[in-house]
Amino acid sequence: MQIRTRLTLQFLLIGGIIMIIASAAIYFSSANFRQEDFYNRLRNKARSTARLLLDADNIDPNRVSELEKDNPVNLYNEKIIIINFLDDIIYSSDKEKEIKYSTTILENARLLQRVTYKQGSYQVIGTLYSAKFDRFVVIAAATDIAGHAFLKKLRIILIVVCIISIFIFSVAGWLYSGRALKPVSDMIRNVEEISITSLNLRVPVLHENDELGKLARTFNNMLERLEASFGTQKVFISNASHELRTPLTSINGQLEVLMLKERSSEEYQEALASVLDDIKSLIDLSNRLLLIARTSTQNPLKQERKIRIDEILWQAQEEAKKFNDNYKISISLDPSLTDSDQMLVDGDESLLKVAVSNLIDNACKYSSDNSVNIRILQSGKWVEVHFEDSGIGIPEVDLEKVFEPFYRSSNALTYRGSGIGLQLVNQIIKSHNGLIKLTSQVGVGTEVVIMLPVAT
Repeated sequence: MQIRTRLTLQFLLIGGIIMIIASAAIYFSSANFRQEDFYNRLRNKARSTARLLLDADNIDPNRVSELEKDNPVNLYNEKIIIINFLDDIIYSSDKEKEIKYSTTILENARLLQRVTYKQGSYQVIGTLYSAKFDRFVVIAAATDIAGHAFLKKLRIILIVVCIISIFIFSVAGWLYSGRALKPVSDMIRNVEEISITSLNLRVPVLHENDELGKLARTFNNMLERLEASFGTQKVFISNASHELRTPLTSINGQLEVLMLKERSSEEYQEALASVLDDIKSLIDLSNRLLLIARTSTQNPLKQERKIRIDEILWQAQEEAKKFNDNYKISISLDPSLTDSDQMLVDGDESLLKVAVSNLIDNACKYSSDNSVNIRILQSGKWVEVHFEDSGIGIPEVDLEKVFEPFYRSSNALTYRGSGIGLQLVNQIIKSHNGLIKLTSQVGVGTEVVIMLPVAT
């Protein structure tokens, strides 16, 4: 069921209930008023007849009957009975004796001065009347033809009004819900126009402070993130394709040249060595790309494994020296680190080893003496690892961009590399809820600080 239909039905249900309750209240209050008013008229008629008969001297009951017969204010089917304290009837206009009463009714009338009850179509009231020398019970009965006709007409009017009101509520609810949901319909129409080729489009924000305005702003923020993500992905794919194509093109070219003619074994070995270098670069680039994809889809902290960061550094040092004998890697612990638990972090051992290995390789590669100084210390709830080198440094204009994929500093283009090492390190550290800071000065050196939460 559509929201508009549901809102219309809810609007109709609420309006219908209100109309039914209001109509019932009007009808029953009118019925109570009609009944009470008719009893008051009966009481007034009873007392006026009793006054005419009992307060005057030498009044003939037959004469009273004749006078009452022609009274224009008589009620329909009016019956009046006057009873003395001995329960004897001294006057009655009820010739057919239709009105019934009991001793209890007479006693209640004398005690309470008023008693009412219904007998068939008659409404009956018994009231106490005090004359000069005695007290009498006057019973008056009549049929309220006009009152019942009024209630019948009122009932019909209220039913018709309810039916018309329900129809009006239906139309009004449909129009109101349509108008209320129009911004949502417009938003849906605008969203349907947005595709992967038009992520620059945005949903109009008509009213900033209402819920729909907040929804539109939230959706626009999501579109901005998607646009930035797709843009980064596009650049990443373009750069990755270029970086992958370069060694493949080099391998293809060398092999084609090699096959043009017969060559000596030395030339074959030299060409194969060059091809092997390109293949190694291709493998290293592929591994880095796979690690980037892995860190972007996996949360290492879910493994809940505690790792000593100093052991990671010692392993990375050993592997770096195994492949590069000229690398000089110095690792020192701050004197404040007196307990091995102070160097425990949660995360993925292999990913953290990749991160520190990249930082060690960069520091040694860009230093004139191929050296790096590593310091481990604790600062509050963080384990800090400082990588300091005396290399070429990074220009200030490039500091904010070095963590972007495939971006290389202007003074590092002559060095061999793919430009995704720091981006991979940044992604790994962030996936471990850590921080990375970089400060550098051209010609002086660079310091990279990674901060990881201490394992609890």
